[in-house]
Amino acid sequence: MATAELPRAHWLARHPTLGFLARRLGRLVASLAALLTLSFLMIHLIPGDPVRAALGPRAPLSLIMERRHTLWLDRPLPAQFAHYLHGALTGDFGTSFISRLPVSQIIAARLPNSVRLAGLAFLVIMATAVPLGMAAAVLTRDGRRRGTELAFTTTTGLLAIVPEFLLGVGLVYVFAVSLKWLPVAGQSGPSAYLLPVAALSIGPIAALARIVWVETLKVLGEDYMRTARSKRLPRRLEYLRHALPNMLTATLTIGGLLLSGLVGGTVLVENVFAWPGLGTTVTQSVVQQDYALAQAVMLMLGAAVLVINVVVDLLLGVLDPRSTIREG
Repeated sequence: MATAELPRAHWLARHPTLGFLARRLGRLVASLAALLTLSFLMIHLIPGDPVRAALGPRAPLSLIMERRHTLWLDRPLPAQFAHYLHGALTGDFGTSFISRLPVSQIIAARLPNSVRLAGLAFLVIMATAVPLGMAAAVLTRDGRRRGTELAFTTTTGLLAIVPEFLLGVGLVYVFAVSLKWLPVAGQSGPSAYLLPVAALSIGPIAALARIVWVETLKVLGEDYMRTARSKRLPRRLEYLRHALPNMLTATLTIGGLLLSGLVGGTVLVENVFAWPGLGTTVTQSVVQQDYALAQAVMLMLGAAVLVINVVVDLLLGVLDPRSTIREG
């Protein structure tokens, strides 16, 4: 036993990055397998007959039997799972109960809208929170400007705890209903992005800015930063060349978590603004008991969170190789 473990440990010691990559990919595969199993069981955990619930109590028995056969619900459970797994791996998620369109076609039409909304919100978050947090740290370092520090921490603390859907409702009331500056809902043009992106980004900007502020204060107090200041370097070089790279690891870690959180936040915000994306699709499919569509969308949203987390871990491993060694 010990002899068998020795070559493996020796190999991992020589190739920590490859070992880190293998562990991360292994966890991703295991997590995706668990997600597939749970999404498959979702339709079987619903009390009663999901087909009868979707078609209504007056649906003829022949239609119910035909729909159950189409969905493979009249086969043994292992056969159903094998069929579901094959469909998930090939992109064939069946047909919607309500629209009778292929589920993959519905997702393909709605997915780009959600990706654009979440992607734009993430760019706004990172582009705003990082300079805001760094500027607050520069202004308040070494105990300076207590009033500025109090205003910054109070404002960001309050904004960070406001739920996205509540913020979205408030933004709609002020800027769309009262002032009539922006559209209430839908995807009517570039201006339609402003309110949903703001609803998605304001809370995460506040949360991330606080993290950046704390990390930048730590970096500014390090010896190498004092050395950089003693060399009379321009402030721009001091902060961008020395401070920014050293607080980037923590920022990317939180940024990755925020990007994962945007998946759930997008579902809520899309429903507030009637945005034609996966968020409104999954809500409508659950309400209408369109289980094939709900199953597929939930699977995609869960897979997106898992993949984002792994990509962030890999990026951190590249930026900070010490983390791969520590895990080994």
